[in-house]
Amino acid sequence: MERRACVWTWMGWTLGFAGCAAPGGVDYQGTLLTGVDMHLHTGDWSLIPPSTQLYLAERFPFPFNLDPEALAESALSAEGVVKQLDGAGYDRGVLFAVYAPHSVGVAPNEKVIAQVEQAPDRLYGLASLRVDQWQTDEEAELAALHEALDHPSMIGIKLAHAHQHFRMDDPDYYSIYELASERQAPLYLHTGPSPFPGTMAAAPYTDPLYLEEAITSHPDATFILGHVGYDFINKELGTLETCLSLAAAYDNVYLEPSALGSEGSDPTGENLKEIYRRIGEEGLIDRVIYGSDGPQYPGFLESYTERTVTAMEAADYTVDEARMVLSGNFETVFGVSP
Repeated sequence: MERRACVWTWMGWTLGFAGCAAPGGVDYQGTLLTGVDMHLHTGDWSLIPPSTQLYLAERFPFPFNLDPEALAESALSAEGVVKQLDGAGYDRGVLFAVYAPHSVGVAPNEKVIAQVEQAPDRLYGLASLRVDQWQTDEEAELAALHEALDHPSMIGIKLAHAHQHFRMDDPDYYSIYELASERQAPLYLHTGPSPFPGTMAAAPYTDPLYLEEAITSHPDATFILGHVGYDFINKELGTLETCLSLAAAYDNVYLEPSALGSEGSDPTGENLKEIYRRIGEEGLIDRVIYGSDGPQYPGFLESYTERTVTAMEAADYTVDEARMVLSGNFETVFGVSP
């Protein structure tokens, strides 16, 4: 199937991406499939800690690194996100709220809701909450999370133990999982070591094995293991096998291989291929949900889609299996329709 070129204009630069997806879907073996990117970010550059601003700026390719603040403000807007969704052929996307003031920064629920409301037919949101003063603010933070989930487009909860500095097995925070069960709000959880400044590296913050007690004690909560335990520091598969074992053992566990397959985190693309191969071998294709961890910079969503399609083709996924990964499993887990 012929694919069109994407063209972006930024700071006077005209940039082309020749492999851009065909309009109205993701091309998989000649079939256009509906796609949903469940892992996207919004926010304000000013709410990102300076050390993380520097880290991000160093990762932006030329010419985007010339003015990282301008790029971030443009890319993280609803308009910028939708433009990238269009370029990659995606029908819908999900914006994450983030409360990690000591590592990756803050994108409050109110910001996500405001952005989602600018494109309600294209965007959903995942809510979050602060945990850095949990001993005194637990009740208030849970109430604020409840309120955010009352918005019809806020369909789940985002947590990142390594970024937010709380252990996966600490029962003091199990009230979050109880709320998720009560509200039937799937939980997205970052797993694996993170390269961002200010994150926790010890296993209880990164290894999903430490989530098993929460998973078993909250069977009505859905746990999505973000990044499938990838080690972003060493660019290795990390705790992939633990993620696969948890998904095989528990019906309420799903997998999401975002970010790890990017050119920066997986230069050859072989790790992403291996992950999709192992998912297929374990019979877990109905448990994997596509996400990119974009928008990052213009063209990122399109690039990540192409690398994912290549990985699924290398693992011999059928068109129907690719459809499950790109949208079907998301719609089942979150209870939404095209």
